[in-house]
Amino acid sequence: MREFIVEADGGSRGNPGPAGYGSVVIDAATGEALAETAEYIGIATNNVAEYRGLLAGLRAAHDLDPTARIHVRMDSKLVIEQMSGRWKIKHPSMKPLAAEAGRVFPADRLTYEWIPREQNKHADRLANEAMDAGSKGGQWSPSESRAALDTPRAVPEPSGPPGDAAAGAAKARAALADAQASAVAAGSRAAGAARVGAAAPPSEQRLTAPSEQHPSSTGRESTATSTEQHPSTPGWSAAPDMGAPATFVLLRHGETPLTPQKRFSGSGGTNPSLSDAGREQAHRAAEALARRGTIQTILASPLARTRETAGIVAARLGLDVTIEEGLRETDFGAWEGLTFGEVREHHPDDLNAWLADPEAHPTGGGESFAETATRMAATKEKLVAAYAGRTVLLVTHVTPIKTLVRLALGAPPESLFRMELSAASLSAVAYYADGNASVRLFNDTSHLRP
Repeated sequence: MREFIVEADGGSRGNPGPAGYGSVVIDAATGEALAETAEYIGIATNNVAEYRGLLAGLRAAHDLDPTARIHVRMDSKLVIEQMSGRWKIKHPSMKPLAAEAGRVFPADRLTYEWIPREQNKHADRLANEAMDAGSKGGQWSPSESRAALDTPRAVPEPSGPPGDAAAGAAKARAALADAQASAVAAGSRAAGAARVGAAAPPSEQRLTAPSEQHPSSTGRESTATSTEQHPSTPGWSAAPDMGAPATFVLLRHGETPLTPQKRFSGSGGTNPSLSDAGREQAHRAAEALARRGTIQTILASPLARTRETAGIVAARLGLDVTIEEGLRETDFGAWEGLTFGEVREHHPDDLNAWLADPEAHPTGGGESFAETATRMAATKEKLVAAYAGRTVLLVTHVTPIKTLVRLALGAPPESLFRMELSAASLSAVAYYADGNASVRLFNDTSHLRP
């Protein structure tokens, strides 16, 4: 009976964000790479992309020999433990993928092994090639792969017996030395996908939840500003032929009566209008934007406070406002209108779960941060395509702005709790044709005070 090694990986530039997978099927006896597959799958999470990579690798192995034994090697601890039956699969997006992967080969012919990322470079490279192709509006094709599938080369003999899966994999990695070297470069490109401006040091960051103004914040306006970096490292600056990026200037709406009280105010609450202070902030933001003179289009969340803020700015700039449903605030369910302390008093278990898990929902339903991130990633993709080369003002809310910044930086979900965003503050993200992003964090509202 033949023995195959399936090495698979998946990635998401944003998590969720533009995602892709890659997998390779290796002959365990000879170390020969027999098949490669990769695909850009649109907006998805890392874990979903990893499961898609596993499924594609198993199918490729089945096409080669449906009677073979399969040893799966991945650097995803989650996928390996779940497919081995040691961890439960809770996420609804992963359950059908795991079930489908489990049907490709009988369970008694499948084994799973976790490996460090540096031992999974072939599949990692394929996943990055797929995401690179997707960023250019295309799909990966085998001709783009640099793996030496047709180029035999002398390699050292492995120390184990010919049929030993680990020894075969070692021989395969030696045979694919060139492919692995190129994977390092691909991984570096992925890690450096976000070109960022200088941020405030960690000592200046406060633990704040992304509601209108999280009650755990000090109430002091953040005055951290950034200066744009221009690193000289190759690959970190836009190529001359990339053209002008799609630049989104992110304006949080002015204060409402709920803002100084630090109450949760999302898309499922009372939909408050601006207070007098909030309208003054909007007018001052409009003057600041008029002085810059770069805004070409204005998009706004459908909620009253953002529409009013956008209307004030649009009147000053002589532009119209287009409503974009994707820019709405997170729905905080039964927490709408409550302070952080009130939520902790009445719903302590739900709050603790929400703070610990981006998949968790506020009490009574609402929207999880993972769902907000999926919505914002899709909105971003749509707007980048529609406004390439233009500077667009997005008048929106705390969570959407923090999420766009997080996705551009490739930061983990918990980073949302480490950002503070003042009312009527400004930030900006530029999206380039190669899929990279540059973030500028102004967040200085001193010019907005009466």
